[in-house]
Amino acid sequence: MRDLSNIETDDELWARWLTCPWVREFERGGCSPEDFATGMVDEWELEISAATFLDAFAGWLGGPMPGAEDLVDDVRRVVPTGCLSNTNALHWQRHAAEWQMVKAFEYRFLSFELGVVKPDRDLFERVASLLPVPRERVLFLDDNPPNVEGASAAGFGAVRARGVDEARQALITAGVLAS
Repeated sequence: MRDLSNIETDDELWARWLTCPWVREFERGGCSPEDFATGMVDEWELEISAATFLDAFAGWLGGPMPGAEDLVDDVRRVVPTGCLSNTNALHWQRHAAEWQMVKAFEYRFLSFELGVVKPDRDLFERVASLLPVPRERVLFLDDNPPNVEGASAAGFGAVRARGVDEARQALITAGVLAS
């Protein structure tokens, strides 16, 4: 998307992506893939067709990072695990639902199923209402600062972790894993 939009940094891209009305609508399950693609091409003034954008977008999901499955397995030996993902039906059905790691989570909260997206407070409130433990006993890890801030504001323990090594270190620091 950085190449298509001529945005220079990941932080700038994520800030725009997370606030884009079309992304938010699609990832909360509120529009079709075709409407999403048309909206994105218009909103971001992309120089490609909606169909071309949608074909490219469908393949953007790359899979778990190296070491992520091992980290989830390590954590599962100590506490229940879960994922909270802004995702859409297209990516879920074509890719993520088949990942072994996703099947390992005891709790799976997907934005397109819940009808709300990170970093919105409503999402964190919904997740808190579905978990069998108090929110302050949940450690939320995310690589995007707005999502971490949203979780923290909703009363979750929240840490920014970019990549598997930072996630492991956050879990060690929090006392979930031994060093």
